[in-house]
Amino acid sequence: MPRDLSLLSPAKLNLFLHITGRRPDGYHELQTLFQLLDWGDRMHFTTDDSGEIRLHCPGLDIPPEDNLILRAAHLLQRDSRGVEIRLEKHIPTGGGLGGGSSNAATTLLALDQLWALNLGQEKLQQLGSSLGADVPVFVGARTAWAEGIGEILTPVPLPERWYLILTPQCHVSTGEIFSHRELTRNSSPIKIAAFFEGHSRNDCQELVRRLHPEVDKALKILEKFGEARLTGTGACVFTAFDNEAQARAAECELPPEWTGIVARGVNESPAAQYLS
Repeated sequence: MPRDLSLLSPAKLNLFLHITGRRPDGYHELQTLFQLLDWGDRMHFTTDDSGEIRLHCPGLDIPPEDNLILRAAHLLQRDSRGVEIRLEKHIPTGGGLGGGSSNAATTLLALDQLWALNLGQEKLQQLGSSLGADVPVFVGARTAWAEGIGEILTPVPLPERWYLILTPQCHVSTGEIFSHRELTRNSSPIKIAAFFEGHSRNDCQELVRRLHPEVDKALKILEKFGEARLTGTGACVFTAFDNEAQARAAECELPPEWTGIVARGVNESPAAQYLS
């Protein structure tokens, strides 16, 4: 049985986000398209028989009870199984790129293999959904169309695109945006074909850019290169390009105070490819 495993924990973009209603329990019904990226955090797992779960990530200041990596590991832990997890953090926290959810999903996938649990994707997605609405898409490890509260997933193969991403230096509260009285909550549901025909947007974008000037500034910078969008509830924003050369050229034109992230969209997570 392998004792060590290193995996990419990929970031994601929401290529669009429509909020189609609000349920009696307060959750929002939505439609979105999760685009996985070939860029993200790096996670290293070393299992042992200590019965302890240890996480090392300098600068990650999250209480253990709120840390999705630790919570994911405890969901799978049995008997004396132990693991040391080292996280190399690159995905900015609170930016809408799914870092915490991806880390949790990668932990589930890695420990399912290292501990020889063989739970299967469906069971791992069920467990992941208890950690957060975005965790199942990372467990499924495929770019996917999502509906419901994000748990109804349909894999959608997309043509290869490259993305230039900016990270404004501000924190956007998902709870604040979803509870804001000015948020649009009555978008009509669309078919997948409508997205490819250009009939989509991010319903949170105009509200977030009004509340957060740094997001508005980032969108204006990227709008010089094409359509710029917010991912999720933000704060990160992105523009798509046909190839890497175009994305790199745009990156070179950014104002000096901005650092861009250039990443390729992928239909299958590199972690899933490695595990298979």
